[in-house]
Amino acid sequence: MLRLYDTRNRRVERIVPEGSRSLRMYTCGPTVYRSAHVGNLRSYLLSDLIRRVSERQRVRVVVCRNITDVGHLVDDAETDPVGEDKVLAQARAEGRSALEISRFYEDAFLADTAALNIRPPEHSPRASETIDLMIEMIAKLIEKGHAYAVPGGSVFFDAASFPTYGEISGNRLDQLRPGHRVEGVDPRKRFHADWALWKPSDRELTWETPWGRGFPGWHIECSAMSLRFLGERIDVHTGGIDLRFPHHEDERAQSDATAGHEVVRHWVHGEHLLFDGRKMSKSTGNVVLLKDVADAGLDPLAVRLALLEHRHRQQMNLTWDTLRAADRTLRRWRSQVARWSESPSGPMPADQVSRIEAAFDDDLDTPLALRLLRELERDGSVAPGSRFEAFLHLDQILALDLSLDIGRSRSLPGGAAELLEQRARARDAQDWAVSDRLRDELAALGVQVADTPEGQIWS
Repeated sequence: MLRLYDTRNRRVERIVPEGSRSLRMYTCGPTVYRSAHVGNLRSYLLSDLIRRVSERQRVRVVVCRNITDVGHLVDDAETDPVGEDKVLAQARAEGRSALEISRFYEDAFLADTAALNIRPPEHSPRASETIDLMIEMIAKLIEKGHAYAVPGGSVFFDAASFPTYGEISGNRLDQLRPGHRVEGVDPRKRFHADWALWKPSDRELTWETPWGRGFPGWHIECSAMSLRFLGERIDVHTGGIDLRFPHHEDERAQSDATAGHEVVRHWVHGEHLLFDGRKMSKSTGNVVLLKDVADAGLDPLAVRLALLEHRHRQQMNLTWDTLRAADRTLRRWRSQVARWSESPSGPMPADQVSRIEAAFDDDLDTPLALRLLRELERDGSVAPGSRFEAFLHLDQILALDLSLDIGRSRSLPGGAAELLEQRARARDAQDWAVSDRLRDELAALGVQVADTPEGQIWS
């Protein structure tokens, strides 16, 4: 069965309890104020892999992935968050309403996840539509002595009331210091590390509560939605490594204080993704969207394959060369599967398939799984029909649409063969300008060309 590294317990553990055939998973969803870049999407590939591997083992998986369309402030990464709502800030910048902004970027996110073959969750609640759950939870936390309201309409979680705070990130309360924005620490807090559950405001996206009009804190949203849609026993909670602190520490404290016991059994995090050796940001100009990949003539699933080349717990440096190489591999595998499909079917090579599945089970060792898959591709001792069955079987986890070329015509349109020959000669002569022009001419005929160390391949 699938084993994953648990961030809180600091070890690899089996995530489905012995004898259980179900798994409940919560994934921190997007804040819908801008398009998700490929680094953001890596986090959602992690939860999709957990789901696919578990379902191949006859485990029923129920996933909840929220949509944050209110409450996430610009400075929420700070221990003492102050600032304005990200959705409202973007709405002002684009001259649109908050609702228009959030729905536009939510639709864009769903289109991106669909293009990456990330399966939709069973539950996808929006923060703005579940405010009542948050108000009920805050009232319960106040009643239990874990939260307190202050004059002016703010409600804070009493961090000192939760003694095991810090078990996920290692940031213990007695070691925390105020953030660099000391002037931003609300003097009404009992302790500087207390965080806001509710914040007063009369701007757009606010609601009436017993404490006054305002909006929820970012952290309370995930607690309220996860408990409502998955219950008080959640097997796996996933997210990017940047969410360990303070978001997941605060979320754990809120959920456990409400339920009276440990709610999440396993916390699983994916590492950062760099692009060309740097963190993706507007200031460095290296933010890459899935649309950019498609505009470059690459299959969006080349991003999925490229991400699979590294383990989710490893920091990864993605480059355009990496993406182009993944695109070539993807096209080659689809072409191979199409060719193998024309041979008589045969039984899968059990030992090789078992080793690949074991790699997935071992903390999602996708790099090993792909290396073993490449070995199987080249293994001439395995009949083509058997390799065909194995590749399609494993594609239920890989989700690379490896069957896409089956049944497609492999005949070239008129004139394309001559253009391919001319392009091959141009590349041999290192005449890259002519090579690029011929590739564009082939594309206009409906022929996609990719270059490999063994020469050009087409589809």
